[in-house]
Amino acid sequence: MSQLPATLVAQESPKLRVLVLTDIENEPDDAQSLVRFLTYANQWEVEGLIATTSVHQQKRVAPERIRRIVAAYGQVRDNLLLHEKGYPETAYLLSKIKSAIPTYGMKAVGPGKDSEGSEHIIAVVDKSDARPVWIPVWGGANCLAQALWKVQKTRKKVDVDKFVAKLRVYTISDQDDSGPWLRRTFPNLFYIVSPGFHDKGGYEHSTWRGISGDVFPYAPGFAGPDSNLVNNTWLDAHIRQNHGPLGAEHPHTDFIMEGDTPSFLGLINNGLSDPEHPNYGSWGGRYERYTPRTRKWFLEPETRPIWTDVEDQVQGIDGGWYESNKATIWRWRQAYQHDFAARIDWTIKSYKEANHPPMVKLGHANELRAKSGEKVMLSGEGSSDPDGHELSYDWMYYPEVGTYSGPRLPVIMNRQQKVAWLLAPKVTQPETMHFILAVRDSGSPALTRYQRVILTVIPH
Repeated sequence: MSQLPATLVAQESPKLRVLVLTDIENEPDDAQSLVRFLTYANQWEVEGLIATTSVHQQKRVAPERIRRIVAAYGQVRDNLLLHEKGYPETAYLLSKIKSAIPTYGMKAVGPGKDSEGSEHIIAVVDKSDARPVWIPVWGGANCLAQALWKVQKTRKKVDVDKFVAKLRVYTISDQDDSGPWLRRTFPNLFYIVSPGFHDKGGYEHSTWRGISGDVFPYAPGFAGPDSNLVNNTWLDAHIRQNHGPLGAEHPHTDFIMEGDTPSFLGLINNGLSDPEHPNYGSWGGRYERYTPRTRKWFLEPETRPIWTDVEDQVQGIDGGWYESNKATIWRWRQAYQHDFAARIDWTIKSYKEANHPPMVKLGHANELRAKSGEKVMLSGEGSSDPDGHELSYDWMYYPEVGTYSGPRLPVIMNRQQKVAWLLAPKVTQPETMHFILAVRDSGSPALTRYQRVILTVIPH
Protein backbone atom coordinates (compact mmCIF):
# COMPACT_ATOMS: atom_id res chain seq x y z
CA MET A 1 0.00 0.00 0.00
CA SER A 2 1.42 3.38 -0.99
CA GLN A 3 2.01 6.07 1.57
CA LEU A 4 -0.83 8.58 1.86
CA PRO A 5 -0.21 12.23 0.98
CA ALA A 6 0.25 14.22 4.19
CA THR A 7 -2.72 16.41 3.29
CA LEU A 8 -5.10 13.46 3.27
CA VAL A 9 -4.23 11.97 6.64
CA ALA A 10 -7.37 12.12 8.79
CA GLN A 11 -7.17 14.03 12.04
CA GLU A 12 -5.47 11.72 14.51
CA SER A 13 -6.53 13.14 17.84
CA PRO A 14 -8.78 13.60 19.53
CA LYS A 15 -11.30 11.44 17.76
CA LEU A 16 -14.89 11.71 18.91
CA ARG A 17 -16.32 8.66 20.65
CA VAL A 18 -19.57 7.65 18.92
CA LEU A 19 -22.16 5.01 19.84
CA VAL A 20 -25.21 4.55 17.59
CA LEU A 21 -28.67 3.26 18.53
CA THR A 22 -30.65 2.13 15.48
CA ASP A 23 -34.04 0.58 14.78
CA ILE A 24 -32.56 -0.74 11.55
CA GLU A 25 -34.98 -2.68 9.30
CA ASN A 26 -38.02 -0.61 10.30
CA GLU A 27 -37.63 1.08 6.88
CA PRO A 28 -34.68 1.60 4.49
CA ASP A 29 -33.31 4.85 5.90
CA ASP A 30 -31.38 3.33 8.82
CA ALA A 31 -29.47 1.07 6.45
CA GLN A 32 -28.83 4.05 4.21
CA SER A 33 -27.50 6.10 7.12
CA LEU A 34 -25.26 3.26 8.29
CA VAL A 35 -23.64 3.05 4.85
CA ARG A 36 -22.81 6.77 4.96
CA PHE A 37 -21.71 6.50 8.61
CA LEU A 38 -19.18 3.79 7.80
CA THR A 39 -17.53 5.87 5.07
CA TYR A 40 -16.59 8.34 7.84
CA ALA A 41 -15.72 5.69 10.44
CA ASN A 42 -12.04 6.65 10.36
CA GLN A 43 -12.88 10.04 11.87
CA TRP A 44 -14.38 8.58 15.03
CA GLU A 45 -13.80 5.96 17.66
CA VAL A 46 -16.88 3.84 17.00
CA GLU A 47 -17.89 2.56 20.43
CA GLY A 48 -21.09 0.75 19.56
CA LEU A 49 -23.74 -0.11 16.96
CA ILE A 50 -26.79 -1.18 18.94
CA ALA A 51 -29.97 -2.59 17.40
CA THR A 52 -33.11 -1.23 19.07
CA THR A 53 -36.87 -1.00 18.74
CA SER A 54 -39.03 2.04 17.94
CA VAL A 55 -42.65 2.97 17.40
CA HIS A 56 -42.19 1.66 13.87
CA GLN A 57 -40.67 -1.68 14.96
CA GLN A 58 -41.88 -2.53 18.44
CA LYS A 59 -41.17 -6.24 18.85
CA ARG A 60 -37.96 -6.84 16.92
CA VAL A 61 -34.32 -5.80 16.80
CA ALA A 62 -32.16 -6.52 13.76
CA PRO A 63 -28.43 -6.77 14.53
CA GLU A 64 -28.06 -9.11 11.55
CA ARG A 65 -28.60 -6.18 9.15
CA ILE A 66 -25.89 -4.19 10.90
CA ARG A 67 -23.53 -7.15 10.54
CA ARG A 68 -24.38 -7.47 6.85
CA ILE A 69 -23.53 -3.82 6.14
CA VAL A 70 -20.35 -3.99 8.23
CA ALA A 71 -19.35 -7.09 6.25
CA ALA A 72 -19.76 -5.08 3.04
CA TYR A 73 -17.58 -2.38 4.59
CA GLY A 74 -15.00 -5.08 5.25
CA GLN A 75 -14.85 -5.83 1.53
CA VAL A 76 -13.88 -2.24 0.71
CA ARG A 77 -11.85 -1.22 3.76
CA ASP A 78 -8.51 -1.77 2.05
CA ASN A 79 -9.56 0.55 -0.75
CA LEU A 80 -10.75 3.21 1.68
CA LEU A 81 -7.32 3.11 3.27
CA LEU A 82 -5.81 4.20 -0.04
CA HIS A 83 -7.50 7.57 0.51
CA GLU A 84 -7.39 8.22 4.26
CA LYS A 85 -5.96 6.20 7.09
CA GLY A 86 -7.66 5.22 10.32
CA TYR A 87 -10.54 3.06 9.05
CA PRO A 88 -11.22 0.52 11.82
CA GLU A 89 -10.77 -3.21 11.35
CA THR A 90 -13.92 -5.04 10.34
CA ALA A 91 -13.56 -7.43 13.28
CA TYR A 92 -13.45 -4.46 15.63
CA LEU A 93 -16.71 -3.05 14.27
CA LEU A 94 -18.37 -6.47 14.39
CA SER A 95 -17.41 -6.72 18.06
CA LYS A 96 -19.27 -3.47 18.74
CA ILE A 97 -22.62 -4.70 17.41
CA LYS A 98 -25.04 -5.28 20.29
CA SER A 99 -28.77 -5.70 20.82
CA ALA A 100 -31.38 -4.09 23.04
CA ILE A 101 -34.35 -6.19 24.15
CA PRO A 102 -37.17 -6.45 21.58
CA THR A 103 -39.65 -4.45 23.65
CA TYR A 104 -41.15 -1.04 22.94
CA GLY A 105 -40.56 2.15 24.89
CA MET A 106 -40.64 2.39 28.66
CA LYS A 107 -41.85 -1.19 28.91
CA ALA A 108 -38.16 -2.03 28.33
CA VAL A 109 -36.99 0.12 31.26
CA GLY A 110 -36.79 -1.07 34.86
CA PRO A 111 -35.87 -4.12 36.94
CA GLY A 112 -34.86 -7.13 34.88
CA LYS A 113 -34.73 -5.12 31.64
CA ASP A 114 -30.96 -5.04 31.16
CA SER A 115 -29.65 -6.07 27.75
CA GLU A 116 -26.25 -6.45 26.16
CA GLY A 117 -26.95 -3.07 24.58
CA SER A 118 -27.70 -1.20 27.80
CA GLU A 119 -24.81 -2.90 29.60
CA HIS A 120 -22.51 -1.94 26.74
CA ILE A 121 -23.53 1.71 27.03
CA ILE A 122 -22.63 1.68 30.72
CA ALA A 123 -19.28 0.01 30.06
CA VAL A 124 -18.40 2.52 27.33
CA VAL A 125 -19.22 5.55 29.45
CA ASP A 126 -17.42 4.07 32.44
CA LYS A 127 -14.13 3.77 30.56
CA SER A 128 -11.24 5.77 31.96
CA ASP A 129 -11.52 8.29 29.15
CA ALA A 130 -12.34 11.96 29.63
CA ARG A 131 -13.84 12.34 26.15
CA PRO A 132 -17.63 12.52 26.01
CA VAL A 133 -19.65 9.81 24.29
CA TRP A 134 -21.82 10.98 21.40
CA ILE A 135 -25.00 8.92 21.03
CA PRO A 136 -26.91 9.36 17.76
CA VAL A 137 -30.33 7.78 18.28
CA TRP A 138 -31.99 6.67 15.04
CA GLY A 139 -34.95 4.90 16.63
CA GLY A 140 -36.25 4.58 20.16
CA ALA A 141 -34.06 5.66 23.07
CA ASN A 142 -35.16 3.04 25.59
CA CYS A 143 -31.82 1.19 25.57
CA LEU A 144 -30.13 4.39 26.72
CA ALA A 145 -32.96 4.95 29.19
CA GLN A 146 -32.37 1.51 30.72
CA ALA A 147 -28.67 2.21 31.09
CA LEU A 148 -29.38 5.50 32.88
CA TRP A 149 -32.14 3.95 34.95
CA LYS A 150 -29.71 1.33 36.24
CA VAL A 151 -26.96 3.86 36.90
CA GLN A 152 -29.39 6.05 38.84
CA LYS A 153 -30.62 3.11 40.92
CA THR A 154 -27.17 1.71 41.77
CA ARG A 155 -24.90 4.75 42.24
CA LYS A 156 -24.59 7.83 44.40
CA LYS A 157 -25.93 11.07 42.98
CA VAL A 158 -22.47 12.52 42.46
CA ASP A 159 -21.50 9.48 40.39
CA VAL A 160 -24.74 9.61 38.41
CA ASP A 161 -24.03 13.25 37.62
CA LYS A 162 -20.54 12.36 36.40
CA PHE A 163 -21.97 9.64 34.18
CA VAL A 164 -24.61 11.92 32.69
CA ALA A 165 -22.06 14.67 32.08
CA LYS A 166 -20.17 12.41 29.65
CA LEU A 167 -23.19 11.88 27.37
CA ARG A 168 -24.07 13.84 24.22
CA VAL A 169 -27.41 12.69 22.77
CA TYR A 170 -28.99 13.57 19.42
CA THR A 171 -32.32 11.82 18.81
CA ILE A 172 -34.34 11.82 15.59
CA SER A 173 -37.57 13.09 17.17
CA ASP A 174 -39.20 10.86 19.79
CA GLN A 175 -39.60 7.35 18.41
CA ASP A 176 -40.79 5.97 21.72
CA ASP A 177 -41.86 7.39 25.07
CA SER A 178 -38.42 7.12 26.69
CA GLY A 179 -37.09 10.38 25.23
CA PRO A 180 -39.33 12.67 27.28
CA TRP A 181 -38.58 10.54 30.36
CA LEU A 182 -34.84 10.93 29.81
CA ARG A 183 -35.09 14.71 29.44
CA ARG A 184 -37.35 15.07 32.46
CA THR A 185 -35.44 12.67 34.73
CA PHE A 186 -31.92 13.88 33.88
CA PRO A 187 -32.16 17.68 33.58
CA ASN A 188 -28.44 18.08 32.91
CA LEU A 189 -28.32 15.57 30.06
CA PHE A 190 -26.97 17.15 26.85
CA TYR A 191 -29.84 16.51 24.45
CA ILE A 192 -30.45 17.61 20.86
CA VAL A 193 -33.97 16.93 19.58
CA SER A 194 -36.96 18.24 17.70
CA PRO A 195 -39.51 16.97 20.27
CA GLY A 196 -42.43 15.22 18.70
CA PHE A 197 -44.07 11.88 18.04
CA HIS A 198 -44.88 10.42 14.62
CA ASP A 199 -48.55 9.70 15.31
CA LYS A 200 -49.05 13.28 16.45
CA GLY A 201 -47.48 14.74 13.31
CA GLY A 202 -44.19 15.59 14.96
CA TYR A 203 -41.93 14.50 12.11
CA GLU A 204 -43.30 17.15 9.75
CA HIS A 205 -42.08 19.90 12.06
CA SER A 206 -38.64 18.47 12.82
CA THR A 207 -35.32 19.99 11.80
CA TRP A 208 -33.90 16.64 10.64
CA ARG A 209 -36.38 16.50 7.75
CA GLY A 210 -34.19 19.10 6.05
CA ILE A 211 -31.89 16.24 5.02
CA SER A 212 -34.31 15.22 2.23
CA GLY A 213 -37.90 15.56 3.42
CA ASP A 214 -38.86 17.70 0.45
CA VAL A 215 -39.02 14.60 -1.79
CA PHE A 216 -41.87 13.14 0.29
CA PRO A 217 -45.33 13.87 -1.19
CA TYR A 218 -47.29 16.61 0.55
CA ALA A 219 -44.31 17.57 2.72
CA PRO A 220 -45.14 20.98 4.25
CA GLY A 221 -42.66 23.74 4.97
CA PHE A 222 -40.29 23.08 2.07
CA ALA A 223 -39.20 25.52 -0.58
CA GLY A 224 -35.73 26.32 -1.81
CA PRO A 225 -33.64 23.12 -1.68
CA ASP A 226 -32.51 21.09 -4.69
CA SER A 227 -34.53 17.88 -4.45
CA ASN A 228 -32.64 16.34 -7.36
CA LEU A 229 -29.67 15.67 -5.04
CA VAL A 230 -31.62 13.39 -2.70
CA ASN A 231 -33.95 11.35 -4.88
CA ASN A 232 -33.51 7.72 -5.96
CA THR A 233 -32.33 8.73 -9.43
CA TRP A 234 -29.34 10.64 -8.03
CA LEU A 235 -28.62 7.98 -5.41
CA ASP A 236 -28.67 5.22 -8.02
CA ALA A 237 -26.18 7.06 -10.19
CA HIS A 238 -23.79 8.29 -7.49
CA ILE A 239 -24.06 5.82 -4.59
CA ARG A 240 -25.65 2.48 -5.48
CA GLN A 241 -24.99 1.43 -9.03
CA ASN A 242 -21.46 0.41 -9.96
CA HIS A 243 -20.12 1.58 -6.61
CA GLY A 244 -19.12 -1.71 -5.05
CA PRO A 245 -20.52 -3.80 -2.21
CA LEU A 246 -20.93 -0.98 0.30
CA GLY A 247 -22.78 1.28 -2.14
CA ALA A 248 -25.02 -1.66 -3.01
CA GLU A 249 -26.13 -1.84 0.63
CA HIS A 250 -27.73 1.63 0.35
CA PRO A 251 -31.35 0.59 -0.34
CA HIS A 252 -33.94 2.47 -2.35
CA THR A 253 -35.81 5.17 -0.45
CA ASP A 254 -39.40 4.43 0.57
CA PHE A 255 -40.15 7.67 2.42
CA ILE A 256 -37.25 10.12 2.71
CA MET A 257 -33.54 9.55 2.23
CA GLU A 258 -31.46 9.02 5.38
CA GLY A 259 -33.70 10.64 7.95
CA ASP A 260 -31.24 9.55 10.65
CA THR A 261 -28.10 10.97 9.04
CA PRO A 262 -28.35 14.48 10.60
CA SER A 263 -27.58 12.90 13.97
CA PHE A 264 -23.94 12.41 12.93
CA LEU A 265 -23.35 14.95 10.13
CA GLY A 266 -22.35 17.50 12.76
CA LEU A 267 -19.65 15.12 14.02
CA ILE A 268 -17.81 15.11 10.69
CA ASN A 269 -14.48 16.90 10.85
CA ASN A 270 -15.02 19.37 7.99
CA GLY A 271 -14.03 22.67 9.61
CA LEU A 272 -17.63 23.89 9.92
CA SER A 273 -18.79 21.87 12.91
CA ASP A 274 -18.15 22.47 16.59
CA PRO A 275 -20.09 19.58 18.15
CA GLU A 276 -20.12 21.10 21.64
CA HIS A 277 -21.86 24.19 20.19
CA PRO A 278 -24.96 23.05 18.24
CA ASN A 279 -25.95 26.72 17.94
CA TYR A 280 -22.98 27.32 15.60
CA GLY A 281 -24.58 25.27 12.82
CA SER A 282 -23.28 22.28 10.85
CA TRP A 283 -24.29 19.86 8.10
CA GLY A 284 -26.48 18.29 10.81
CA GLY A 285 -28.43 21.50 11.39
CA ARG A 286 -28.42 24.28 13.93
CA TYR A 287 -30.03 24.17 17.37
CA GLU A 288 -30.34 26.59 20.29
CA ARG A 289 -30.79 25.76 23.94
CA TYR A 290 -34.12 26.79 25.45
CA THR A 291 -37.31 25.32 26.88
CA PRO A 292 -39.74 24.99 23.96
CA ARG A 293 -43.41 25.78 24.38
CA THR A 294 -45.66 22.76 24.25
CA ARG A 295 -46.91 21.85 20.78
CA LYS A 296 -49.69 19.42 19.87
CA TRP A 297 -47.18 16.87 18.53
CA PHE A 298 -45.24 16.62 21.83
CA LEU A 299 -45.70 13.53 23.96
CA GLU A 300 -45.54 15.73 27.05
CA PRO A 301 -44.49 19.29 27.93
CA GLU A 302 -40.78 19.95 28.04
CA THR A 303 -39.67 20.91 31.53
CA ARG A 304 -36.17 22.26 30.99
CA PRO A 305 -33.87 23.71 28.31
CA ILE A 306 -32.81 21.37 25.50
CA TRP A 307 -30.97 21.89 22.21
CA THR A 308 -33.84 22.28 19.80
CA ASP A 309 -35.32 23.92 16.71
CA VAL A 310 -34.22 27.30 15.39
CA GLU A 311 -34.53 28.99 12.01
CA ASP A 312 -31.97 30.14 9.44
CA GLN A 313 -32.77 32.40 6.51
CA VAL A 314 -31.28 30.79 3.40
CA GLN A 315 -31.34 31.51 -0.33
CA GLY A 316 -32.86 28.67 -2.32
CA ILE A 317 -31.94 27.42 -5.77
CA ASP A 318 -34.69 29.64 -7.22
CA GLY A 319 -33.03 32.78 -5.80
CA GLY A 320 -35.75 33.28 -3.18
CA TRP A 321 -35.09 33.55 0.54
CA TYR A 322 -36.57 31.00 2.93
CA GLU A 323 -36.56 30.86 6.71
CA SER A 324 -37.10 27.57 8.52
CA ASN A 325 -35.53 25.09 10.89
CA LYS A 326 -35.13 22.63 8.01
CA ALA A 327 -33.08 25.20 6.08
CA THR A 328 -30.35 24.86 8.73
CA ILE A 329 -29.64 21.48 7.10
CA TRP A 330 -30.64 21.78 3.45
CA ARG A 331 -28.48 24.89 3.01
CA TRP A 332 -25.47 22.50 2.97
CA ARG A 333 -27.08 19.83 0.78
CA GLN A 334 -24.78 20.00 -2.22
CA ALA A 335 -21.72 19.80 0.03
CA TYR A 336 -22.84 16.80 2.11
CA GLN A 337 -24.17 14.87 -0.89
CA HIS A 338 -21.05 15.45 -2.96
CA ASP A 339 -18.94 14.43 0.03
CA PHE A 340 -20.80 11.13 0.39
CA ALA A 341 -20.49 10.45 -3.34
CA ALA A 342 -16.73 11.04 -3.17
CA ARG A 343 -16.30 8.67 -0.23
CA ILE A 344 -18.29 5.93 -1.96
CA ASP A 345 -15.92 6.47 -4.90
CA TRP A 346 -13.07 5.80 -2.48
CA THR A 347 -14.44 2.30 -1.93
CA ILE A 348 -13.73 1.33 -5.56
CA LYS A 349 -11.27 3.83 -7.06
CA SER A 350 -7.55 4.43 -6.80
CA TYR A 351 -6.24 7.60 -5.22
CA LYS A 352 -5.56 9.21 -8.62
CA GLU A 353 -9.02 8.37 -9.95
CA ALA A 354 -10.93 9.89 -7.02
CA ASN A 355 -11.40 13.36 -5.59
CA HIS A 356 -10.35 14.43 -2.09
CA PRO A 357 -11.39 17.46 -0.05
CA PRO A 358 -9.39 20.67 0.01
CA MET A 359 -7.34 21.65 3.04
CA VAL A 360 -8.54 25.02 4.34
CA LYS A 361 -6.16 27.15 6.33
CA LEU A 362 -6.55 30.69 7.57
CA GLY A 363 -3.86 33.36 7.34
CA HIS A 364 -4.69 34.36 10.92
CA ALA A 365 -6.24 33.01 14.11
CA ASN A 366 -9.79 31.62 14.22
CA GLU A 367 -10.73 34.33 16.71
CA LEU A 368 -10.23 38.02 15.93
CA ARG A 369 -10.90 41.31 17.72
CA ALA A 370 -11.56 44.72 16.23
CA LYS A 371 -12.94 48.10 17.23
CA SER A 372 -15.99 49.56 15.54
CA GLY A 373 -15.02 51.10 12.22
CA GLU A 374 -11.75 49.20 11.90
CA LYS A 375 -10.90 47.28 8.74
CA VAL A 376 -10.92 43.51 9.35
CA MET A 377 -8.96 41.31 6.98
CA LEU A 378 -10.14 37.74 6.37
CA SER A 379 -7.55 35.48 4.80
CA GLY A 380 -7.64 31.92 3.49
CA GLU A 381 -3.93 32.00 2.65
CA GLY A 382 -2.41 28.57 2.99
CA SER A 383 -5.41 26.66 1.64
CA SER A 384 -4.55 23.93 -0.83
CA ASP A 385 -5.92 20.93 -2.69
CA PRO A 386 -4.29 17.49 -2.50
CA ASP A 387 -5.31 16.70 -6.09
CA GLY A 388 -4.01 19.99 -7.48
CA HIS A 389 -7.49 21.23 -8.39
CA GLU A 390 -8.31 24.90 -8.68
CA LEU A 391 -10.05 26.28 -5.59
CA SER A 392 -12.92 28.73 -5.24
CA TYR A 393 -13.54 30.78 -2.09
CA ASP A 394 -16.68 32.13 -0.47
CA TRP A 395 -16.75 34.16 2.75
CA MET A 396 -20.17 33.92 4.38
CA TYR A 397 -21.48 35.94 7.30
CA TYR A 398 -23.69 33.74 9.50
CA PRO A 399 -26.02 36.32 11.07
CA GLU A 400 -28.05 33.85 13.15
CA VAL A 401 -24.93 32.88 15.12
CA GLY A 402 -23.17 35.30 17.47
CA THR A 403 -24.53 38.19 19.52
CA TYR A 404 -24.42 41.04 17.00
CA SER A 405 -27.90 42.04 15.83
CA GLY A 406 -27.36 45.40 14.16
CA PRO A 407 -29.85 46.78 11.65
CA ARG A 408 -27.55 46.26 8.66
CA LEU A 409 -25.57 43.21 7.59
CA PRO A 410 -21.84 43.75 7.17
CA VAL A 411 -20.62 44.08 3.61
CA ILE A 412 -17.81 41.63 2.86
CA MET A 413 -15.58 43.04 0.14
CA ASN A 414 -13.91 40.55 -2.22
CA ARG A 415 -16.19 37.92 -0.75
CA GLN A 416 -15.28 35.31 -3.37
CA GLN A 417 -11.53 35.85 -3.10
CA LYS A 418 -8.91 34.17 -0.96
CA VAL A 419 -8.49 37.44 0.98
CA ALA A 420 -11.55 39.53 1.86
CA TRP A 421 -12.27 42.37 4.24
CA LEU A 422 -15.03 44.29 5.99
CA LEU A 423 -15.47 47.24 8.32
CA ALA A 424 -16.36 46.29 11.87
CA PRO A 425 -19.87 47.60 12.60
CA LYS A 426 -20.76 50.12 15.27
CA VAL A 427 -21.51 48.53 18.62
CA THR A 428 -22.19 49.86 22.12
CA GLN A 429 -20.86 46.76 23.88
CA PRO A 430 -18.70 43.80 22.81
CA GLU A 431 -20.50 41.68 20.21
CA THR A 432 -19.54 38.48 18.40
CA MET A 433 -19.95 37.74 14.68
CA HIS A 434 -19.36 34.45 12.86
CA PHE A 435 -17.85 34.25 9.38
CA ILE A 436 -17.51 30.97 7.45
CA LEU A 437 -14.89 30.46 4.76
CA ALA A 438 -16.10 27.78 2.34
CA VAL A 439 -13.43 26.47 -0.03
CA ARG A 440 -14.59 24.31 -2.92
CA ASP A 441 -12.40 22.38 -5.33
CA SER A 442 -13.01 21.87 -9.04
CA GLY A 443 -12.86 18.09 -8.93
CA SER A 444 -15.70 15.66 -9.57
CA PRO A 445 -17.69 15.63 -7.42
CA ALA A 446 -16.69 19.10 -6.22
CA LEU A 447 -15.86 18.98 -2.48
CA THR A 448 -16.12 21.70 0.16
CA ARG A 449 -14.33 22.31 3.44
CA TYR A 450 -14.54 25.21 5.85
CA GLN A 451 -12.96 27.38 8.48
CA ARG A 452 -14.90 29.50 10.97
CA VAL A 453 -13.77 32.93 12.13
CA ILE A 454 -15.33 34.42 15.26
CA LEU A 455 -14.92 38.20 15.34
CA THR A 456 -15.44 40.12 18.56
CA VAL A 457 -16.25 43.76 17.89
CA ILE A 458 -15.72 46.24 20.72
CA PRO A 459 -16.84 49.88 20.91
CA HIS A 460 -14.40 52.42 19.48
